[in-house]
Amino acid sequence: MKYYAVKKGRNPGIYTSWDLCLKEVKGYKGAIYKSFKKKEEAEDFLLDKEIEVKADKNSVIAYIDGSYSKNDKKYGTGIVYITDDKIEEIYEAFDDKFHIHRNVAGEVKASVGAINKAIEEGKKTIYIHFDYQGIESWAKGSWKRNNELTQRYYNFFQNAKKMIDIHFIKVKAHSNDKYNDLADALAKKSLGIKI
Repeated sequence: MKYYAVKKGRNPGIYTSWDLCLKEVKGYKGAIYKSFKKKEEAEDFLLDKEIEVKADKNSVIAYIDGSYSKNDKKYGTGIVYITDDKIEEIYEAFDDKFHIHRNVAGEVKASVGAINKAIEEGKKTIYIHFDYQGIESWAKGSWKRNNELTQRYYNFFQNAKKMIDIHFIKVKAHSNDKYNDLADALAKKSLGIKI
């Protein structure tokens, strides 16, 4: 038996058939749902417990964003990387085949970059603050991965979570969140975009 957890849909909850789940998510913009073999896993998915976010010697807080320059066909990343003793501003531009995904490629690359840095530094936990839902949903498999970028990202996350505890925290875009705005500015800076 499968359990279908609808996190975002007409009536969030757990359903025991695909047909019932489909009624809650079909045509619902931004629906988030996933199937599980165990009811406990479905419940955990829905709970998405509130967590205390702090940087210490074992954990890091990262704010990420992406940008795109259609003139140059390049995408850029912005990462604000916060540890217990410093705040780093990291940005980089890329001109590989993933530029077709525009700023989304930058968002994904920034998430990967922040997680890799935390793993390299031996951190046990990272809190990724993001403003584009795909960053969490592709990683965890609740959104379809129908291209190489999202498939690679999902596979990366499945391996990375064996080495570090990864928490995703959604931030409203352009809401005057200091570090989210800074990540956005860094992604633009990587492409030479004036702000």
